[in-house]
Amino acid sequence: MKCPGQDMQFWNESAIYEETCPKCGSIVEFYKDDTNRKCGGCGHRMVNPRMDFGCAAYCPFAEQCLGTLPEEFVGQQDNLLKDRVAVEVKRYLKSDFRRIGRIMRCARHAEQLARDEGANLGITLCAAYLLEVGEVEAEERYGSPTQDQIIAAGRQLATAILEKLAAKETLVTEVCSLIEAYHRQAGEDRLELRILADAAFLVRLEESIKEKTETASTTGQDLAMHLNTESGQRLALKVLQR
Repeated sequence: MKCPGQDMQFWNESAIYEETCPKCGSIVEFYKDDTNRKCGGCGHRMVNPRMDFGCAAYCPFAEQCLGTLPEEFVGQQDNLLKDRVAVEVKRYLKSDFRRIGRIMRCARHAEQLARDEGANLGITLCAAYLLEVGEVEAEERYGSPTQDQIIAAGRQLATAILEKLAAKETLVTEVCSLIEAYHRQAGEDRLELRILADAAFLVRLEESIKEKTETASTTGQDLAMHLNTESGQRLALKVLQR
């Protein structure tokens, strides 16, 4: 079955449109399913600015459907995948809204820190969303699980979710490795691991403020003892000043 979005029988007059070349200002005509077109004025090959490549982040038939994906998009596939991972985690946790809220806050902090520090956004965000699912799964299986049981359950569940979304094998390996290193407190100097630890600490800091066990008297020096990045320290000070 052909994807309806790419089937011409579902198109109307809005399926053909004109865009301006960013290099020379010439008009370039696009069909809605063109991933890119070469400008007749200067020869620049520009990506279709109105095309939504979102489904290609997880569809295993993306290249057959869309043709060779533009380089600008290929580098963003892992980043787009994170949104699908978030949905799957919410489905898994069902009505555990407290944990869902904590995971979403952790992911929000991780995203800001990853952008500020220049870390791999896709790997960091996928790991942030999947960070706690191993604990939930292990508790259901064993009641009072050991650290190794939590790590093993987390690796199994994270792998299942990522493979369901057709994530690349390298990304699956990186995410699972990052989560395991976090739980083992391995002390590795990976930027993504430092960001993940800072994001989780920021969530705990917010919760302690809400429970009135942490106050604005905490100093930057105090925070520096617990945080691994300068961006994390700056964000923690903002949290304390709210």
